[in-house]
Amino acid sequence: MKPDFDSAGKPARLNSLDALRGFDMLWITGGQKIVFALATATGLPFFQWLDGQMHHVEWNGFAFYDMIFPLFLFLAGVSMPYSFSARRSRGESKRKIYKHMITRMILLVFLGLIYNRFLDFDFEKMRYASVLGRIGIAWFFAALIVLNAKLKWQIVWFWGLLIAYYLVMVLIPVPGHGAGILTPEGNLAGYIDRLLLPGKFYLGVMEPEGILSTIPAVSTALLGVFAGQLLRAETVKMNGHRKAVTIVAAGVVSLMLGLLWGTFFPVNKNLWTSSFVLFAGGWSLILLGIFYLVIDVWKLKKWAFFFVVIGMNPITIYILQNRIIRFDVMRDFFFTGLMNISPEGLKLIIGSLGYVACVWVFLYILYRNKIFLKV
Repeated sequence: MKPDFDSAGKPARLNSLDALRGFDMLWITGGQKIVFALATATGLPFFQWLDGQMHHVEWNGFAFYDMIFPLFLFLAGVSMPYSFSARRSRGESKRKIYKHMITRMILLVFLGLIYNRFLDFDFEKMRYASVLGRIGIAWFFAALIVLNAKLKWQIVWFWGLLIAYYLVMVLIPVPGHGAGILTPEGNLAGYIDRLLLPGKFYLGVMEPEGILSTIPAVSTALLGVFAGQLLRAETVKMNGHRKAVTIVAAGVVSLMLGLLWGTFFPVNKNLWTSSFVLFAGGWSLILLGIFYLVIDVWKLKKWAFFFVVIGMNPITIYILQNRIIRFDVMRDFFFTGLMNISPEGLKLIIGSLGYVACVWVFLYILYRNKIFLKV
């Protein structure tokens, strides 16, 4: 496989990757608020249904909101072949790449702790597991596999981790519950969290970003790696259109396999079940294929600029929003007057759009000044 290069001889950047990452992050940076406002103001069945998709499923099952996290981890995997190719083209040694990987993992775990209010120093009530921590750890182990195994063995690792996680979850008994009890209290992943993790858990009795369930999350990142390797491939038979169709088709197959596996190992985000990896991965592949086709193959880029601005600083806005910068206060400062003179049904819509506008303008200022948090 040969990497794509731009006119300057540098590895080409996938505009679709930045746009899809921004699309993913939009829903936790105000997009959910817009949908809720539209559902409340209009009462239309479509927006009511869409608003229902903007919340995590309580246990088994799947909603659009359940895809945000795995899609982000998947996209981190997609970018991995490009990142490693760029480092190797600069002559970096494997040792230096390993150092970068370890630093990245530690930094993400640390940022996750900061996000969970580590600086309060209330360690007994603190949540130690985090979204950023899982991204860092899962990405790290996926990177280890990619650097030390050829493609066929990467595929073996992908399926091996999913199958091993399934067997462990259904065969190893939990004291007081037994084997294969996939309830919040009775599952093995939750038991291991209660045994080894300090502090409080997001779900009370278990941690959705816990220890054991990080194993299949590595496969989520690897699935992105496979897509990234395909996108970087430069062959006569595999042009941009065929790449996009292949990725979408792989997504459909992954969806079907996820549903099939889900009949006896339910699709469950909190447990990050093997069927969840395949089902969420299927939607991730389909979205990537569509974004790649429209943006990088058809070159229709202008519409995606809104998403690219968000996608270039995803971790920045994830940490700052609600923790450091109060965009709701900023929204009120700029839009309270407009909301006050608007009809009742429009106030909520204007407020939600105003919130997203404040977030986006802030990120646009960073974008224009080339300020990016690179981890």
